[in-house]
Amino acid sequence: MTDPHDQMAILAGALPYLKRYDDQIIVVKYGGHAMGEEDTALRFGRDIALLEQVGVNPVVVHGGGPQINAMLKRLNVQSTFVNGLRVTDEQMVDVVEMVLAGTVNKQVAEAITRAGVIAVGISGKDGNLIRARKAERTVIDPETKQPRPLDLGYVGEPAEVDTKVLRLMIGADIVPVVAPVGVGADGQTYNINADTVAGAIAGALGAARLLMLTDVAGVRGPDGKHIPEMTVADVRAGIAEGWISAGMIPKVETCIYAIERGVQGAVILDGRVPHAVLAELFTEGGSGTLIKA
Repeated sequence: MTDPHDQMAILAGALPYLKRYDDQIIVVKYGGHAMGEEDTALRFGRDIALLEQVGVNPVVVHGGGPQINAMLKRLNVQSTFVNGLRVTDEQMVDVVEMVLAGTVNKQVAEAITRAGVIAVGISGKDGNLIRARKAERTVIDPETKQPRPLDLGYVGEPAEVDTKVLRLMIGADIVPVVAPVGVGADGQTYNINADTVAGAIAGALGAARLLMLTDVAGVRGPDGKHIPEMTVADVRAGIAEGWISAGMIPKVETCIYAIERGVQGAVILDGRVPHAVLAELFTEGGSGTLIKA
């Protein structure tokens, strides 16, 4: 058991941070390895519930790649990835929507609700939240060495974000839990990368923080050491110099995207660490890499 005096010291130390984030919107991207097992999901739910109970306004955007993979395997449907994006045909988009907007979305909302606050799961199709457009990508043709269009099927990008439904929920003390599925102008459903959706929603809401929960402790410098804080210029230099590479690039680019749209700061942190969200918001120095303008 923690000594009561130590507990009081922890609470007192958190007070300045509680004031900083009082009535502020915090968008949390939750997915991949950070989702973990049931115990991990319930702990995450309790942390999000605590944010709501101390006056913060959390919005959760979740992924679900492992769950989609498991369902596709059960249905004997082959899955192909290009540049980290799942090629999504007509059959697959139905499966993606079923898993993300159905099973996973309700599991995440239920974990938060079980902790004592109201959480409601929605997708980007609800309330016209995310108007999507088809994602356009190119690849280098191995024969001509020239770029050519790459058809990813029903993979989309946010074209517009209408925050009305989110603001109604926040105003009613309801935690929105958003599945990264959007709808095109023609009514077509699109599978959208959860990081991208989180960045777009954070920007549209003018969030105080975007927290990107992943399976690493943040950005590491050229010497391999963890970097606690960076500017957008630092990040762009790291990409140009090659020490920010591979899967970290789309994450930091999402952070830059959100910051350029008004988010005060974006953080990449290890979601597998117990109470990572609380440690980031309510302790000095946080637990990940904070990226600011």
